[in-house]
Amino acid sequence: MKYCLGIDIGGTKCAVLLGSSTIDENKDKVIIHKEVFATDIYKGPDYTIDRICRKIDKILLEREVSTDDIAKIGICCGGPLNSKTGVIMNPPNLYGWDNISVSGILNKRYGIQVKLENDANACAVAEWKFGAAKGYQNIIFLTFGTGLGAGIILNGKLYSGTNNMAGEVGHIRLSTFGPVGYGKAGSLEGFCSGSGTAQLARIKVLEKLQLGERPEICSDISKLGSITAKRVAEAADNGDPLAKEIFALSGEYLGKGLSIIIDMLNPEIIVIGSIFQRCRHLLWPFAQEVIEKESLKLSRSVCKIVPSELGDDIGNYAALSLAMLKD
Repeated sequence: MKYCLGIDIGGTKCAVLLGSSTIDENKDKVIIHKEVFATDIYKGPDYTIDRICRKIDKILLEREVSTDDIAKIGICCGGPLNSKTGVIMNPPNLYGWDNISVSGILNKRYGIQVKLENDANACAVAEWKFGAAKGYQNIIFLTFGTGLGAGIILNGKLYSGTNNMAGEVGHIRLSTFGPVGYGKAGSLEGFCSGSGTAQLARIKVLEKLQLGERPEICSDISKLGSITAKRVAEAADNGDPLAKEIFALSGEYLGKGLSIIIDMLNPEIIVIGSIFQRCRHLLWPFAQEVIEKESLKLSRSVCKIVPSELGDDIGNYAALSLAMLKD
């Protein structure tokens, strides 16, 4: 039996997984063994890669699997990175990872082919192979987490662009003013991300506080900096009008961004993860209304928009799905 290895490298934790080398109809059977450890970003890439290798060695020993039995290693990580050369190029959440040839290091140690992709691309492949986009050929995956990026699959092939910059839809400016995302005020990421939601909330709460009101989200001006998207969502679910207004605004701009994507790429399905998956009821009515007005009817009529099916486990499937992806 052939296996594959998946490695999910994050700023807070890393996961190393052993899985089947072929797509199984039952995704619950794909992950055979999983090892997780906390990332210490201040100890640098050498320390983390050494820990990854030790976890790989542990899995192979415990499962009695040799390197000859491993078809490929898949690695997903936040960008920027170069998937063609297998180099991670100083992502903001991985301090000191400056031009680290992670694919070359693992290939040299284990003699196994390595596939590296940014997390948005890898998650798109995961939803395509195991999740909500299974069976489709033209797919967009939107992260909608701390930031907003996209993974694109066109005509059954992952599309990365000329230098791995395809899918940076968070950089699209939708307004001349607004929360800052991807270094640009009023961007799609500014309005549709965890950090953007928190920024919107701080602006709206400050307005209320200056008028003498005490909103549920935050009643103390000295604590504005502690507002999070999670706190806003909890307040909205409790019926707080201001919190619901914030999500309505985010939903409106999500609709604008989705309309551009629908018109430009004509996808069959758009899968949205993280915050959208958890807060669809707060966002979707407002996004849908804008999409109905802004997007082309012929393109809109063939495009489904759904939350991620893989949920919080998507990183695990993303890493393994890269190893199963045919070149």
